[in-house]
Amino acid sequence: MNIIAWIILGLIAGAIAKAIYPGRQGGGIVSAMILGIIGALIGGTIVTLLETGRLQLTAATLSIPGLIVAIIGAIIAIFIWGLITGRTSH
Repeated sequence: MNIIAWIILGLIAGAIAKAIYPGRQGGGIVSAMILGIIGALIGGTIVTLLETGRLQLTAATLSIPGLIVAIIGAIIAIFIWGLITGRTSH
């Protein structure tokens, strides 16, 4: 996937995940984009693991199923970031 598609997928998935996840995460458009790109990697890797049984680093594609996977991955990334930084959702 080229970098433009990753940025678009990251923006969309990160913004939707931040809207869905309870609490206030802070950050702006750049953090939402980075969060979405990380979510696409997490989600794509999980889907590949479930489909093939192999742990392989892959990213979700720029499609409706890929967007859903990226959103789920971004929500997981928000949760993990909250655990690491010690922030709770209020």
